[in-house]
Amino acid sequence: MKKFLSSVLCAVLYGSLAASIPIGDVSSASASVAEYTTSTSDAVAPSPTVPYASDDPNYWLWNETTTTNPQPERGPLGANILGPQNIHDDRQNPDILAPPTTDQGTVGNAKWPFSLSKMQLNTGGWVRQQNVQQMPIATAMAGVNMRLEAGAIRELHWHQTAEWAYVLSGSTQITSVDQLGRNYVATVNKGDLWYFPPGIPHSLQATDDSTEGTEFLLIFPDGNFNDDDTLLLTDWLAHTPKEVIAKNFQNDISDWDEIPGAQLYIFPGVPPPDNQQPPTSPAGEVPEPFSYAFSKVKPTQYTGGTVKIADSTTFNVSTQIAVAEVTVEPGAMREMHWHPTENEWGFFLEGTARVTIFAGTAIAQTFDYQPGDISYIPTGYGHYVENTGKTTLKFLEIFNTDVFQDVSLAQWLALTPPALVKQHLQLSDQTIAKFNRTKGVVVGGVGVDTSYP
Repeated sequence: MKKFLSSVLCAVLYGSLAASIPIGDVSSASASVAEYTTSTSDAVAPSPTVPYASDDPNYWLWNETTTTNPQPERGPLGANILGPQNIHDDRQNPDILAPPTTDQGTVGNAKWPFSLSKMQLNTGGWVRQQNVQQMPIATAMAGVNMRLEAGAIRELHWHQTAEWAYVLSGSTQITSVDQLGRNYVATVNKGDLWYFPPGIPHSLQATDDSTEGTEFLLIFPDGNFNDDDTLLLTDWLAHTPKEVIAKNFQNDISDWDEIPGAQLYIFPGVPPPDNQQPPTSPAGEVPEPFSYAFSKVKPTQYTGGTVKIADSTTFNVSTQIAVAEVTVEPGAMREMHWHPTENEWGFFLEGTARVTIFAGTAIAQTFDYQPGDISYIPTGYGHYVENTGKTTLKFLEIFNTDVFQDVSLAQWLALTPPALVKQHLQLSDQTIAKFNRTKGVVVGGVGVDTSYP
């Protein structure tokens, strides 16, 4: 209100001065008004072309700790639902049911719960996937979630795209041979990564380090990827004449009497030892390991949480996928930012969050996320990730790139000439001077309200 009255006073003063001087001398009146406003405040006079941004509260209205009856109502806006209602889904999506007043338009569906993906059940495990069929906005990457019981094998296979993985539980033994005949075997533990370049054959097997076996997340840098299109060893041989197989391996056709007549895909097996060694290859082992002990990387601490990153600068072989593992404490947020050349495929591991995606041309939409949910943010779209719960939020930011990059909104403004920022945003010199010239990344502390809702 004070800003509004000041702008009205300035307009009245300008009008009276302009009326009292000859035409062509308006510049002197402008100078007088500028002198007046400068003497009363160090903020630049507000632009008369647009109103001030609203001060309406736009918190999330409920979360997993509240018993609020979810309704499409925010202040005086909206009305309660009279027809059927999926209360469970509405409780998980407060910012879809009652969007912030700052939202406008739609960016496409940027949320997909893995729990809505169809399960393929096999003897020894299961698999489910997300691609553009489930999430049309996610054009650059697709995800697969796989579970193997102890000893179970994801059979020898290869893909036309690269494969990147993050182990969610237990440990997985991987094997591979590259195009030069160099081989590799490793046991990959919880929180660790593996990566296979396109076309490189490999296998995945659950160890018995845990009686539950293993579960992992797979990412493929192609939104159209379909795990059903995997090229499998047993599938190929089942569709090749045995005479050809025997000739290829230079042995008797009877040696192949008991090969499977169809693909195995996932099947039970004998748990391998953690120190399994591959056969000695004349070409030696691969020069760059296909696995990376990401769980042992020390995260960087920020005021509101932690971040650790793995890309081709640290996990050298991973030239098409980079990842940031982020934690955000209650009330804190992953700062407002964007990624200049990369799409972001997100996966939520613990806690609850909300994300507003800004797509330009006045389009912004807010989404809410729970553990097991996938997010997707196209290249260059501004966004933040806010912890909406009472526990630590943990999630992955995954990118189709060789090197992680982001642009911080706060750092950008801090390193831009203050007078220019001031003319855009009508901020005081004192406010601009407090902007952080280094990236906050995960911010907490001043301005954070951990009590709401």
